[in-house]
Amino acid sequence: MKLKVCGMKYPDNMLEVGTLLPDYMGFIFWEKSARFFDGSIPTLPDSIKKVGVFVNESIENILDKIEKYNLQAVQLHGKESVEFCLNLKTQLASSIEIIKVFSVADDFDFAALAPFENVCDYFLFDTKGKLPGGNGTTFDWKVLEKYPSKKPFFLSGGIGLDEMDAVNEILKTNLPVYAIDVNSKFEIEPGLKNTEALQQCITIKNS
Repeated sequence: MKLKVCGMKYPDNMLEVGTLLPDYMGFIFWEKSARFFDGSIPTLPDSIKKVGVFVNESIENILDKIEKYNLQAVQLHGKESVEFCLNLKTQLASSIEIIKVFSVADDFDFAALAPFENVCDYFLFDTKGKLPGGNGTTFDWKVLEKYPSKKPFFLSGGIGLDEMDAVNEILKTNLPVYAIDVNSKFEIEPGLKNTEALQQCITIKNS
């Protein structure tokens, strides 16, 4: 299982988190977010994939950010359509991953995923809330027992150290969990990550 640390904001903190070698580091390009990023990214280890997080953004602006920050993945956290994802996919280099986010509640209809199967590389399941993301709460992961696909997915939404045992239990099932996505529960303040807590998370993940 891979690890994505999302909502990075401060270059020095990026370097600190970079020493832990998470698989992905996320940068939020949605201006209404407390973790909105519009700065510079220092040189990070090559193994860390930089993810741009977008909410109902234009393809032109997404492509601009990919070039400006040398992003390796795009996370679509809004109401992007299948057609939008397909158009984006045709304009991206094949090496750039597309992660399509779905906000999950107890009544989530997994049939909504089928049209997106061929236009993204991964799904990401986050907790449905007032904001597109960063609500800091988990959803009932038992809902995932209804997951009908083999496409690997990121598990997100309020994951902290207290949730890691439950995460490891999910990994014992046949669900294709590709990565966990952590953010607010590993912060000192919005955008500033607690590297000691992240190290504990990695230790538990690898145990």
